[in-house]
Amino acid sequence: MFKGYLSLRESCPECGLDYSFADPADGPAFFVMCAVGVVGMIAFMIFEFTVHPPVWVHFLVTFPVLAAMCLSVLRPFKGWMVSEQYFHKAEEATFISVGKHGEGYGWRGQAERAAKAAARDKD
Repeated sequence: MFKGYLSLRESCPECGLDYSFADPADGPAFFVMCAVGVVGMIAFMIFEFTVHPPVWVHFLVTFPVLAAMCLSVLRPFKGWMVSEQYFHKAEEATFISVGKHGEGYGWRGQAERAAKAAARDKD
């Protein structure tokens, strides 16, 4: 699936699936930063309240641990996002209501407008 650390191949070497549909963009990084941030902050607080290290120890321990956690989880999350795009047939958003402004049913008169739309569609 990957040809580098995070670069996708053009197609799957096993089955030939074209990966041109896949565009996870920054999604994996967002989820990884949120998850690792929560876990990392909990670990940081436990480390702080149990060991009481000086600030320079936090710089030497906490930042490399957070970076290693982010980098180790980023690739599986990107693979997961690509597989979810394939499974759910995700694609670029399209607006089918262009030129049909005001034809929604809204809160009032829904039944009447639905009947008019059904009659208009029959003609």
